[in-house]
Amino acid sequence: MANIKKGDLVQVISGRTQAKGGDRGKQGKVLEVLVEQNRVIVEGVNYATKHTRVGQTQRGTKTGGIETIEAPIHISNVALVDPETKKPTRVGHRVEEQVKDGVKRTVRVRYAKKSGKDL
Repeated sequence: MANIKKGDLVQVISGRTQAKGGDRGKQGKVLEVLVEQNRVIVEGVNYATKHTRVGQTQRGTKTGGIETIEAPIHISNVALVDPETKKPTRVGHRVEEQVKDGVKRTVRVRYAKKSGKDL
């Protein structure tokens, strides 16, 4: 089971500080998890400029030019944010039994190690 999933709130824990133009300390929502490369794309973090060819649509509006997009960041450089304290925390897993429609199931649940709250 992965520690970080799409939609989680994470904080950048390494790199240059914001005072020096970096992203350390910024929080954002995970837009995409790239499992094969061990990277995540976080909203508002690690912006990169991308040049695309300028074209024209049939209506005459211009497309392309210089765009800013979020670039992937390594998964070890971000930590999940505790929903209670709003600070980075480690993730734990525990097995719980749930009864649904008379059927018992064992479910793995992620929880924040600092506060013990479910994620």
